[in-house]
Amino acid sequence: MVQYTQPRLNASFAALSDATRRGVLEQLGRADASITDLAGKFHMTLTGMKKHVGVLEQAGFVVTQKVGRVRTCKLGLRRLEEEVAWIENYRQLWDARFEELDQVVEELKRKEKVDGRKNRK
Repeated sequence: MVQYTQPRLNASFAALSDATRRGVLEQLGRADASITDLAGKFHMTLTGMKKHVGVLEQAGFVVTQKVGRVRTCKLGLRRLEEEVAWIENYRQLWDARFEELDQVVEELKRKEKVDGRKNRK
């Protein structure tokens, strides 16, 4: 089984759990932006946007640079390999469980069909 760095996964999923932060990542995927620009696009205060950017920065998804009075945000180098592996592990687990459930259902259908034939005789 793959070993995961829990604090890193926790930070990633916490950062991605918020719709605004996912929107910020989408926006930064198109172009770098200042916190002021992001706050305007998402109709929120500078303080609110700074908090969102801070969470993304802690998770490694965003890098900021301050030049003068402007803090510019851009996508960080952090990829989602660990998160994808974690999700894939659970996808495989659930696929196996659903496959087993399908087999049980098919067996019950088969028995029901056989029992129905016995009752007609």
